Amino acid sequence: MKHTIVAATQNKHKIVEIEAITKEFGMDIISRDEAGVPDIEIVEDGTTFEENSYKKAYEIMKLCGKITIADDSGLEVDCLDGAPGVYSARFAGEDGDDEANNRKLIDLIKDVPYEKRTGRFVSVITMVSPDGESLVARGEVEGHLVLEEKGNHGFGYDPLFVPLGYENTFGELDSELKNRISHRARALQKLREELQNREEKR
Repeated sequence: MKHTIVAATQNKHKIVEIEAITKEFGMDIISRDEAGVPDIEIVEDGTTFEENSYKKAYEIMKLCGKITIADDSGLEVDCLDGAPGVYSARFAGEDGDDEANNRKLIDLIKDVPYEKRTGRFVSVITMVSPDGESLVARGEVEGHLVLEEKGNHGFGYDPLFVPLGYENTFGELDSELKNRISHRARALQKLREELQNREEKR
């Protein structure tokens, strides 16, 4: 059975990644625009990925009346006490972009030896239904940070992040491989398990 689900994010890169993974689970993702949701900004004022993910999914679900999926994700760097964390998208300021965020990160960790430049990408995906039911799934991928952007694939901090077990950054890995091992892929796999558990209980 096919499920049509509204993506709360307006980030086209995230929608492409979520769509590539969810289609194998029988889920058709449509954008907020396609669902007729007004172009409003959801204020991400939570202190955790879970809070922000739920808020985005819930607010959009209320506007469209359909099952909505939201992702809140970011990079946690150990030598920066977990920063940028939930502020990953606006690390260099509210008007910051990927390039500015990456420059700031490189500047903050440039004197830290490679073995201590550890961190992880985190993705928390929340699916909220009009009946009030919600499912939450968290995925993480550990790795190291490099000091020079490498690769043109992906977005955000991808060109600086080398996942454990690999020699290339997410920016250098092809999208098919990244979609198998990424934090978002792991969160979606957990979401799938949650959905299967829910079906089995019914």
